[in-house]
Amino acid sequence: MNNFTFFTEFILLGLSADCHIQTLLFVLFLGIYLLTLMGNLVMILVIIGDSHLHIPMYFFLGHLSFLDICFSSVTMPQMLQNFLSQKKSISVWGCITQSFFFLLSGCAEASLLSAMAYDRYAAVCHPLLYTMVMNRPLCMVMVSAAWVMGFLYSLVNNLFIHKLHFCGSNIISHFCCELPSLFPLSCTDPTANKFLLSGSSGFLGLLTLPLILFSYSRIISAILNIRSSEGQAKAFSTCSSHLTVVLLFYGTALFRYISPASGSVLERVISIQYSVITSLLNPLIYSLKNQEVKAALQRMLR
Repeated sequence: MNNFTFFTEFILLGLSADCHIQTLLFVLFLGIYLLTLMGNLVMILVIIGDSHLHIPMYFFLGHLSFLDICFSSVTMPQMLQNFLSQKKSISVWGCITQSFFFLLSGCAEASLLSAMAYDRYAAVCHPLLYTMVMNRPLCMVMVSAAWVMGFLYSLVNNLFIHKLHFCGSNIISHFCCELPSLFPLSCTDPTANKFLLSGSSGFLGLLTLPLILFSYSRIISAILNIRSSEGQAKAFSTCSSHLTVVLLFYGTALFRYISPASGSVLERVISIQYSVITSLLNPLIYSLKNQEVKAALQRMLR
């Protein structure tokens, strides 16, 4: 260990080394970040301000919008700064802090999407008992559980990162301090950390995905039993927005954290998908496909 040179900061390679492309990327991602903040903030204000939306579905949707603001704000400001900076550095402690809040926001969002799937199941399969099944205390418990799971998932994985010693190369082949990207820089064996991250991600999937699969299997069965095509379309429309978000988020995030890190461009594209693009698309998906949100937005604008 005495032959290694330890360092106090990392260099983030980002998405491109070409200064002209970085300028274009800065404009692009600044626009994405501002639209993400504006879209999710408007969604929260509409849900709070319109009494017609004070039901469990929109209670969860308001928390999802808040999580999307947090998730994108963990990485985007640093990414935008690096696009304009010659020295694209971040301190080791700053990197670990970013990794902590990245995992916390991502895990909490995955857990919240699972709770929202159960909410859609209750709305479609038990419409007359919906307000009784999805009562306020249960909704509060489910949202709190999502935040607690995110905190524990992030805490466990980031506590063990302190056992690693970073030396030699300090260049991260990524645009942010995502945990799998730190493992190749360790001069101590990160096998235990990789196993912990893959295992905890798999465990998270086992906790959340069965509820999503159960909910949508029952929803599909209930929709197929509806005789009128108009009734089927109406029932499916209440779930299509959430199902789209689940596929966008889970499909990429689980692949990223269960598969081994390679530092490839594909991994950076996948990370952008679930940490940046999904947060941008969520308010658009829920507002464009939801007549109640569109009507509430029109009332608020008037």
